[in-house]
Amino acid sequence: MLLTLTDVEVAYGAVTALRGISLEVAEGEIVTLLGANGAGKTTTLRTVSGLLRPGSGEILLDGRPLSEIPAHDLVARGVSHVPEGRRVFPSMSVRENLLMGAYRDRRHTREDLERVFALFPRLQERIGQAGGTLSGGEQQMLAIGRALMSRPRLVLLDEPSMGLAPMVVQTIFEVIAEINRDGVAVLLVEQNAASALRIAGRGYVLENGRVVLADSAAGLLADDRVRQAYLGEDVAAVAAVGDPAAAGDPAH
Repeated sequence: MLLTLTDVEVAYGAVTALRGISLEVAEGEIVTLLGANGAGKTTTLRTVSGLLRPGSGEILLDGRPLSEIPAHDLVARGVSHVPEGRRVFPSMSVRENLLMGAYRDRRHTREDLERVFALFPRLQERIGQAGGTLSGGEQQMLAIGRALMSRPRLVLLDEPSMGLAPMVVQTIFEVIAEINRDGVAVLLVEQNAASALRIAGRGYVLENGRVVLADSAAGLLADDRVRQAYLGEDVAAVAAVGDPAAAGDPAH
């Protein structure tokens, strides 16, 4: 297993954010985390990437405890984190932002830039433009491209579609699927549950810092609780439409 969390607890001072989280991500799969704001999704990613330390529990990367790996060395171990809000360097050019992602190893820079530009042609068109002048969608492309420059085995994606136009969202999810087809595992936090579950293999639902549901993506899409809470479907109304008796059909 590439990544394993077992009974992980994390607190911000007196406030417990994660309450015994357990989950797994295998090589080359997409796993999505669903949940309302404050459920613990971003905290989970920040803990995996070493920005937060668990108070208890265990996180393993390739079977090795992450506590033994400094946060700045995680990139060398194949983990890249695309945080919520993009966090591009506003005064640096697109090219300079991308090169920051390859700071550990510049041996394949040209090849890696070509790969990013193949995924996001718009970045190549704006290669000399300052990151802070890009649109929100272009900044998200830049943030993902920067993460790919380190040739990761696992990408942590936090709300990649937030605030983006629908057409841009579609592009972002197509690229996530393409990255995964190249063998990169993805741990995806996403409010757009329908889009996330369409590209994921499995998912976990978090509530109040706990995993309350874990299933295949197909299983979660079919689950009434998920459909009602995260897909915006009124399950009772849908059932009534399909049931003449429930709908008050005069023939019954």
